[in-house]
Amino acid sequence: MKKILLILGPNLNMVGLREKNVYGEETAEIINTDICKWAEEIGMEIEIYQSNSEGEIISKIHSALGEKDGIIINAGAYTHYSYAIRDAIACVPSIPVIETHMSNIHARDEFRHKTVIGAVCRGQISGFGKYSYKLALYALREML
Repeated sequence: MKKILLILGPNLNMVGLREKNVYGEETAEIINTDICKWAEEIGMEIEIYQSNSEGEIISKIHSALGEKDGIIINAGAYTHYSYAIRDAIACVPSIPVIETHMSNIHARDEFRHKTVIGAVCRGQISGFGKYSYKLALYALREML
């Protein structure tokens, strides 16, 4: 069974409470339950990790080396300026990483159009709400 790490960045624990027009009304807990169900349905084991701390996210990426087969990351606002998270992803080149966003980052504020982590990820999925995570699981299944 392939082991996947889903990393959720700052404020993603507040989904369902914040900006409902962007993220919807389902809570992070409900979405995480769906993600676990989807992973199980396609024969994957998933660990969901959320942190509001850049350093903790970097340490979690490092810890995946030798432990996880793939990473899905929604780095939240860190997507747009964290060269440290970008470098952490580059430190684990043997693990395919999919950058994922619930919202279409290219249809939002201009500062959200740029992703500094995208260059070291295998691909990006955005704009499909919680189903962005499902699509990322399917993409990793095909890669692994």
